[in-house]
Order: sequence, then C-alpha cells, then structure tokens
Amino acid sequence: MSGDRYDDYREDVLGRANVADTAELRDFYRDLERQHAGALWTVANKIEPWEPGSSSVPVVWRYDALRSHVLRALELVSPEKAGRRVVYLANPGRRDVTAAVGWLYSGLQVMGPGEIASAHRHSASALRFIMEGSGAFTNVDGHKMTLGRNDFVLTPNGTWHEHGVAEDGTVCIWQDGLDIPLMNALEANFYEVHPELHQATGFPIDDSTATWGNAALKPAGATWSQRYSPLLKYEWAPTYEALVRYAAVTDGSPYDGIHMDYVNPFTGGPPMATIGASMQLLRPGEHTRAHREVGSFVYQCAKGAGYSIIGGKRLDWKERDIFVVPAWMWHEHANLSERDDACLFSFHDLPTMRALGLYRAEAFADNGGHQPILG
Repeated sequence: MSGDRYDDYREDVLGRANVADTAELRDFYRDLERQHAGALWTVANKIEPWEPGSSSVPVVWRYDALRSHVLRALELVSPEKAGRRVVYLANPGRRDVTAAVGWLYSGLQVMGPGEIASAHRHSASALRFIMEGSGAFTNVDGHKMTLGRNDFVLTPNGTWHEHGVAEDGTVCIWQDGLDIPLMNALEANFYEVHPELHQATGFPIDDSTATWGNAALKPAGATWSQRYSPLLKYEWAPTYEALVRYAAVTDGSPYDGIHMDYVNPFTGGPPMATIGASMQLLRPGEHTRAHREVGSFVYQCAKGAGYSIIGGKRLDWKERDIFVVPAWMWHEHANLSERDDACLFSFHDLPTMRALGLYRAEAFADNGGHQPILG
C-alpha cells in the first residue's frame, strides 16, 4: 500500500475524518450512551494511538526550592498524625492520579531525631534514596538498616517496614519512590498498619548488606525464595566505585554514559518485580545522544550538575534535584563540568514493561543524535 493510500486508510478506518457528522449518527451515539456503550470509530485514535503519547510532561523539582517547605512540614505535623510526613511531587499532566510521571509516585519524606513512623505494608513496591542527614534507618521484615547519603533502599511490596532517625541523628530527608498509581490503576492496592505499630528487629543490624552486598560473591548454599532482592540496601560508596572502575575500561553507552543497573544478587534481575533502578555516570563534558524508551523514569542527581533535553525542552539540574522523563519521549543528558563527573540515580518501570513484552527503544537519528531545543 502506497504512503498516500496508507494515510487515507488510517483516516478512513481509525479516524472520524471521513465519517459524516449527521443527525442520524448523533442519535445513534446517544442511543448507545443510554446502553452504556459507544462507537469505536469515535475513540479509536485515542485508545489505540499509533505510538505512546504520555500525558506526563518533563519537569524538574529544584531541591533548594522545595527543602524549606519539606522542613516546614516537620514543624506542622507529626509522623504519628500524618502517617508519613511527605511532600509529594505532582506532574502537571498527572495530577488526577498523584504521579510524578506515568504510573510512578515520588515524594520527599522528612524525619527528625528520635522519630519513628509506624510499621506498615502495602501492595505498592517502594524505595528510598537518601538525600541528607545522619542517623536514618529502615526496618524491613525485621532487617534493620542504617542509612547514609545516596544509599538506595528497598521496601518491597508486602513487607512490613518502618523508618526513623536515631536519637543522636540529625534531620533526615529522602526521596520515596513507589508504583502506587500502577497498583491503583490495576485496582490491586492494599494498605495495612502493623498490629503492634512497630516491629521487632529480628536480625543483626545491616545483616542484609553483610550477607548479600559482596559484589560477585554470595554465601555458599544460600537460598532465597522471595520475588525481591535479598540485598535491601545498596550503599553509595561501592556503587560509585563500581562506576569509576567501569569507566576506566569502557566507552560506555552513547545514550546513557557509564550506566549500571541495581540488581538482585541472587537472580541478576531487577531488585523488585515492578520497579527497577540504575545509576549512571557522565564524564566531564559528556553529552549523550538522544533516545526514547517505553517506560517512565524518575531521576535524581546524586553528584555534580548538568542538564537534560527531554522532548525538546532543556531542564538544568544539580545535586538533589529531581526530574522526570515520560514514556516514549526523546531524552539526552549532559554534564556541565569539564573537570568533574556527574551521577544520576533513576528508578523506572522497565521491569513491568519487559515482563509484559512491551519494552522497546529507539535512537534519535537526525542532527548527530541530538534534539533541537524547542523551548
């Protein structure tokens, strides 16, 4: 079928361009509405688009601008009364479902010294990425972990978990990432508070890291039957060291620089069934080529400063800023420094897309692989 005939076919079959807007058809549509039904040709392009068209928009949340508001919440509400003292991030295109991008939620949680939030569990998978402070901890099914800046922590779906800050700690802020919107879209979300409000620590502190955090080694004869990673805390120092060592022996990805995934050390797969996470390093002055993927991404700058061009829009970022890349949207990243590297943490829904057989990616072919900045 030639190009012109194919375009005509698309309009005839999937559009309304060649369907006359007659009085008889309007009556027909109203009759269908009364039967809680409708004519497919009136909505086909909307519900079956030629390619994904996200309602999410590229946006960056400046940590410097949000921090004072997050700290204000510390004064206004207690963790007991609020449940979780969090300032959530609302994408202008996804306010109806309280999402940062696509079906992913993000928020900034703050806790003060000596505070402990009540233990709970839910259907949504969750993670924490520590932004500032000392003395923070998380307890997941009795595994208590101490947390430091840029540590990445899992609270998998269905696990009892609680967070707090030690008495001798400081005010701590971290990013929460969850797939709450996805669970709600699937009408599968449950939330439950621990019957005793807090859970006991049933293992040595930081036992998960000591047991499973040894790179290429795992305990001889060890077994693991859960659907999530037995390593619940991924520390910043060894993560950054791995990036630097890898950068010394590879050119990396033309689209993501030195790019490494956080993995389940028992299976080599993603740390949780529905959410994946990565850390990437951009060398001094590096500017990646543009590409797009079926999947939504929430980024947080862990080190350095730079900018990303997302859907033709330039978003500048620096340490602790958060920005998002909607699904199937062109994006590329650049490190502004000519001397220091920059690191970007991200979490995403690629495990879900891959499990459903929906993942695909495409490189931007024009202009040397770089998008024009549209505004």
